[in-house]
Amino acid sequence: MWEKLGQLYEVAMCVRMLARAEQPKSSIELQKVVRQYLDSLGLSTQGMLRNRWRIAANEVAEKRATKTVKTAPGRSMRDRLKAIDGGGA
Repeated sequence: MWEKLGQLYEVAMCVRMLARAEQPKSSIELQKVVRQYLDSLGLSTQGMLRNRWRIAANEVAEKRATKTVKTAPGRSMRDRLKAIDGGGA
């Protein structure tokens, strides 16, 4: 969305300000600026609400989780396993 909205500069500035704000003894004002960036870029709950953004479901992961392993008829997964010699002493 940031690229679509032309906010690449804002994203870069947010990263730079965040790096500075994480330093020891950073100013409260700098931390406020970072918070404003996070809100405006939709990186906070408030920002997502204000931008009317929602996180979409990961349909690929859902399909992967519900997908069943297909085996040959009459053969269980256990039947398909075979022992191998590890070559140990």
